[in-house]
Amino acid sequence: MRYGPIIAGLFFACATNAKALDLADGLTISGYGDVRVVAPTGQTGWLNGGLGKLRYGDGNTRVRAAEAVLQADWQISDDLAAVSVLRAEPQDRNVVDALETYLRYAPHAVGDVSWSVKAGAFFPGISLENDDLGWASPYTLTPSAINSWIGNELRTIGSEASLRWKTDLGTWSLLGAVTCCNDEAGILMADHGWTMDDRPTGLFERMRIPVATQALFHAPLIANTGLFDEIDGRPGWYAGAGWQMDGIGKITVLRYDNQGDPHDKTLRDTAWDTRFWSAGARTQLGGVVLIAQALRGDTVVAGPGFISHTKFQSAFLLASYDLDDWRFSAREDLFATRRANASNNTWSEDGDAFTAAVSYAPRDWLRLTGEAIAMSSRRGEYVPAGLGLNRADTQFHFSTRFFF
Repeated sequence: MRYGPIIAGLFFACATNAKALDLADGLTISGYGDVRVVAPTGQTGWLNGGLGKLRYGDGNTRVRAAEAVLQADWQISDDLAAVSVLRAEPQDRNVVDALETYLRYAPHAVGDVSWSVKAGAFFPGISLENDDLGWASPYTLTPSAINSWIGNELRTIGSEASLRWKTDLGTWSLLGAVTCCNDEAGILMADHGWTMDDRPTGLFERMRIPVATQALFHAPLIANTGLFDEIDGRPGWYAGAGWQMDGIGKITVLRYDNQGDPHDKTLRDTAWDTRFWSAGARTQLGGVVLIAQALRGDTVVAGPGFISHTKFQSAFLLASYDLDDWRFSAREDLFATRRANASNNTWSEDGDAFTAAVSYAPRDWLRLTGEAIAMSSRRGEYVPAGLGLNRADTQFHFSTRFFF
């Protein structure tokens, strides 16, 4: 059963205003539209059922309407707020979908202690990179492999609580959540491995399974999966801790477990048992922001006579420098997967990617960004698909993003 948030209203905005629109007391609407020139790799992208690792893929340079994102923030009271984020995107079969919809209760701090609670559907508090409007990254167009996967396969549909304590030795924080409806998390990682894209999955979407994967199992070539469904009736959870001090930076660690029953399924989808550790750090040296994150975990699915156990890991280091209206960013990603109980390397992969981006924001309502990604990957599944064991893929974007 799907437990997506109910979108009850239709929001509108005027893109000629450079600032967010205050439509009523406490209600603010903001967003952006993104138009790009894209020179993609020639390999069919994973969104279209291919084994491509990047958002776009067909080898044809063209102008594309990337997306439009709209966020509504309603400050119901001093302590209570409602947030909804919608996206319109050409590759989404629903055209318009929700990325997040939730309530947040954050009472005033008592002394040095503060706390807050979120309930609804939202991105889990894992990323140190994606903190911009629409869960985008302010540093590059395409987030790291780690945060691309989080956007593609994970969503908290439930409740998350956080507690913060300010001390002379910095601010300490605890984070915990109880979730449902993310039982399929892990299927994309197992079937096509790590990818890099700036298109998080909509709450009501069904995503393509690679044609090559289906062919290996002699299954129908056109197949898709939900990602935000409750299949086994067992709640998942995650918990983490953090430390932050002005002038030094921030450190976080988190454990995630969707508590999926790998033997359970519906007529369309199967539950996966997925868990991982994530650790990250962020600091600033003069005008340079440095972010590092590592994630390691595994996912399991089972059926009559078989168990599939995929281990996965990735890490990245990002550096970004601000110079007036300009931002220069570079990131290196490493990633790998291993099929623990496989007799061959069909489902194993290794890879790395270098991303460079330059942004120019001459106005509050305009941001121009150029980005290049160079990725190398080796995956056993490429061979039976006729692609060879090793691939080198490049992708160039030039984005014009209009904010309101």
